[in-house]
Amino acid sequence: MDIKGSVALVTGANGGIGSAFVHDLLERGATKVYVAARDQKSLADLLAGGDPRLVPITLDVTDPAQVAQAAIDAPDVTFLINNAGYAAFAGSISAPDMDDARREMDVNYFGTLAMTRAFAPALAASGGGAILNMLSMLALVSLPAAATYAASKAAGLSLTRSIRAELSAQGTVVLGVLAVQTETAMGVKLPEPRMQPSEVVADALDAVQAGRNDEVVAGAQTRGIHDAFTADPKAVQAKMSTVLPKAA
Repeated sequence: MDIKGSVALVTGANGGIGSAFVHDLLERGATKVYVAARDQKSLADLLAGGDPRLVPITLDVTDPAQVAQAAIDAPDVTFLINNAGYAAFAGSISAPDMDDARREMDVNYFGTLAMTRAFAPALAASGGGAILNMLSMLALVSLPAAATYAASKAAGLSLTRSIRAELSAQGTVVLGVLAVQTETAMGVKLPEPRMQPSEVVADALDAVQAGRNDEVVAGAQTRGIHDAFTADPKAVQAKMSTVLPKAA
């Protein structure tokens, strides 16, 4: 897919990776970018330059009415980027309750599913277009200190692969982006070194433009860990399993 001339929608556009997606899309010649966030005030920095290609949308991906309205307000989307995410960084058992686990699934899994279902007709009408789902290496390896987040991303990876198969007939390309800790408000809770959002985004969008239709291992640090996982997945999981939730 050629990003030049595309019409994109980025969920969670106010975050570190989301805003990096927006900037890179503009640099690559996107005609229009719908920038979506739960609170439009959080988009102030993105919109400060007054670029007419940016169109703000109030969107909580867990709200069915707002998702449906977004599909009405942005009928010309050719490139959907499901970037909105939530992480509690809690253990499965040590968390005080299951509220955060449910929210992680609501945002990271059900939100992605809802957005894809809502925008699939618009993508079909555009000739297929593309979907990019922002995932995590924790879709492949479980980290007990972020156990329920990892579970939601594993569900997201499975969903991505299913969507890819289902939407192939309409010509929609579906990519899943695997990345490790990145320098964002969410990522600062994870240990250094951390990648820059721009590195993750550049690799992801390069893959889109190259016509990839699979999982993308984004960033040099991610590739190093992914290579180790491919060589010996049990060893990598054993090492990750030592990172337990902190005591309350």
